[in-house]
Amino acid sequence: MNYDTFVDQVARRVRTDPERAVVLVHATLATLAERLTGGEVLDLATQLPAPLRLALRPGPGTEAAEQFGAAEFVARVARRAELDEPAARDGVRVVFGVVHEAVSGGEFDDLVTRLPRDYRDLVEPALAPGMGAPRRA
Repeated sequence: MNYDTFVDQVARRVRTDPERAVVLVHATLATLAERLTGGEVLDLATQLPAPLRLALRPGPGTEAAEQFGAAEFVARVARRAELDEPAARDGVRVVFGVVHEAVSGGEFDDLVTRLPRDYRDLVEPALAPGMGAPRRA
């Protein structure tokens, strides 16, 4: 999938303009880069369009993954993208869905297995396109 298609898919699904979609995508990927190890980030980046690799670039000293849960993930995306948390949560779900379509199934499965169980609500919609919000127990 090329960059324009990636951004257009996010914009269409979030129902926003492409410029806001770019901000959301970069906020989500930058936060994901903080949550993964440097090697995991590089594995994912190699399968994404080149302009998105910049958002995934690990910073100095980021070989180790930061340990934070799904609520903190959404809060960081919300701050970066200047969204409220419900909009950020919906946007993160969409970005994960488009990432799932853009990378190999094995790479996305590897990504999902590296995230704690509390991320399930964010990644399950990507695993089952068209599925509604997961039921809460």
